[in-house]
Amino acid sequence: MYERAREILNSPQTIHVFHNDIPIWIEKLNPDDRTALVTAKTGQYTVPVDELVEQ
Repeated sequence: MYERAREILNSPQTIHVFHNDIPIWIEKLNPDDRTALVTAKTGQYTVPVDELVEQ
């Protein structure tokens, strides 16, 4: 999922991604620990990339 997250981050298109059924926006990826800094309506937080779901 990390490679796909990188593709989504660099895509000019809007791609719907969710974390725990909450829509998020990927802000930044950390290749060292395979996490993503994401933004949701509730704020920014870091999550494991493997927990992201593309829809």
